[in-house]
This record gives sequence, structure tokens and C-alpha cells, in this order.
Amino acid sequence: MEFNQLESFISVVKHKSFSKAARELFLTQPSISNNIQNLEKELGAVLLDRKGKTIALTDSGKIFYRYALELINTREQAIHSIKDHLNKIEGKIELKASSIPEQYILPYIIKDFTKIYPKVTFSIIHKNSMDIIDDILIGKESFGIVGIKCEAKMLEYINFYQDELVLATPYEKEYPKTSSNILDINILFSENFIFRKEGSGTRLFIEERLSEKNISLEDLNIISIIDSNEMIKKMIELSLGVSFISKIAIKDQETLKIIKSYKIEGLDLTRDFYFVYNKNRTLSPLVETFKDFLLNWPGLDII
Repeated sequence: MEFNQLESFISVVKHKSFSKAARELFLTQPSISNNIQNLEKELGAVLLDRKGKTIALTDSGKIFYRYALELINTREQAIHSIKDHLNKIEGKIELKASSIPEQYILPYIIKDFTKIYPKVTFSIIHKNSMDIIDDILIGKESFGIVGIKCEAKMLEYINFYQDELVLATPYEKEYPKTSSNILDINILFSENFIFRKEGSGTRLFIEERLSEKNISLEDLNIISIIDSNEMIKKMIELSLGVSFISKIAIKDQETLKIIKSYKIEGLDLTRDFYFVYNKNRTLSPLVETFKDFLLNWPGLDII
């Protein structure tokens, strides 16, 4: 069993394509096919179902995939240990992250991290929190950045930033305030709301907090379901509605006086962002370094 065979197998599973795996590994497609055929011959089992239009793992493939990842990560751990000894930590971290940390917090983290490890690069892909967690649970991913917790024995969470959600409204909106910028909770029933789509950590968090006050989303007048924070902000600016959104996301709009933010009396909207990972998996050494960095990251007073 050779590492190039394992890499070919993992890449085909990742892309569900022999041709894409070949491009990623800078090999020919016949080379990829040959590597996997030799791997299947050595194991005495078919790993990939090639009958349909899409490539899928067989039951044997699902079992072996976990071990293939472990073997590759163990090899990377060995390489990393040598490089760490020589103070040469380098490589690329491919990270899935939910909207708010991806857009407004990760840039600060990457800035601080690359000051220490300048040879490390990042590939950041946006996904909803629940999609990231689901991918980890089924073994498709090993880690990610999310805004909610889903309790499962295999999952471990590292809290690295505390966020606050506010009710964002057009700047010209005026309300009777109970004190300072705090509104009575009943104001929610008279507003047109813009919400994130299902699977969003922000939406799930708001649903949970409102439920504690015996309020469901069905009690609110929701006029739009939007996947983009930037579009939600623009719709608020245009006085199309209001929305619950992270205070960090509207910092610039508040400074420019085009959006206002309010707290809701009796509604605690502070939450945490997490680095979540499968504690039963061996993370690559580079990801371990990033995880350890987040454990000790002091955070920033961004607001």
C-alpha cells in the first residue's frame, strides 16, 4: 500500500470524480484509476461504486476511507514534527466556516496567525453551521468554524469568540425605548422581518431564544428569507424590513448612520463561535497548530 494510492482514493472521494482528482494531484486520469485498482486488489475489496453517473463509496470504501485519512494525517504529523523542529511550519489550511466568522472575524485571526506562521495559507469556504456539523458527523470533514453547538460524543468545541446579535433597523426608524437602546419585546410583532435560511446558525440561535419567550417564527411577519448577510443589510438600508444580525456585521453601517441597532428587553442574544472537530480523528499537524492557536487567541475588541 502506497501513499499515492491513498491520496488518489481520498481525492476521488472528495471530488466524486477521477478527472478532478487527477487535476488536483497533477496526475493523469489513468494513473488515478490504476492507483485505486491496485489498492482494491491489495485489500481484496471494491471501494468505489462506479456504476452510476456519480461515484460513491461502497460499504468497504466507507470503512477504509477513515483509515486512509488517518494514514495520510499520520504521515503529515511526522513531516510536521520535523518541520516544527526546524521551525518551518508551512502549508495550506482548508477551512469551512459559517457566515459571520467567515466574513468578519476570520480575517483578524488569519492576520494574527500568519504573523507567527508566514508560510501558511488559507482556503476558506462558506457553509451553514448545520451543514458543517453534518459533514463532520458523516466523516466528510474533520473540523470547521460554526456558530451553534450540536451535542454529539465525537464532537469537541473550542470557544474562541463571543458574539452579540442585535435588532438591526433602518436608521430613520424611531421606537419607544424602555431605556437607552433597549426595546420592548412586543415591538417584534409589528415589524417586517428578514431572516436567514434554515441551517443558518444565526436563525437557529434566534429561534431558540424566542422559543424561551414562547414566541415562534410563525408569530412574526417574515417577508424574506435570505442567505446573504450583505443582502440583508442592504434590504434594511432600503427600509424593506428589520433583522436580527451580529453587531460586528453592521459596525460600518452604524458608523455611517444608515443602520441602527437595538437590544430587546429580556432577550439575551450573546452567543459563542466555535472551532468544532471530530475528536476521534487525527487532525493534520497544521490544523492542530491552528487549533492550539485558537485556544490561546486573545480575540479583538473589534466593535
